[in-house]
Amino acid sequence: MDQDQRILSRITEMVEDERRLRAELASGRIDSSVEQQRLGQLERELDQCWDLLRQRRAKAEFGENPDEARVRPATQVEDYQG
Repeated sequence: MDQDQRILSRITEMVEDERRLRAELASGRIDSSVEQQRLGQLERELDQCWDLLRQRRAKAEFGENPDEARVRPATQVEDYQG
């Protein structure tokens, strides 16, 4: 489960990055177009991390090797309804 913890840590880092971006926008250090571009990238990466974590947990639950889970393309996991 060490890999799961690394994925969760990365998710936490990205959420903190998202908060920083919003603070930078509020303080005027960046404009809304920069914020939207960076937020879009973060959201896609977050979707991929959550998807990978779900895959790993499902494989473990059903007796499969969670290390066989793979990061799927952002286009495949965006707006995933789980």
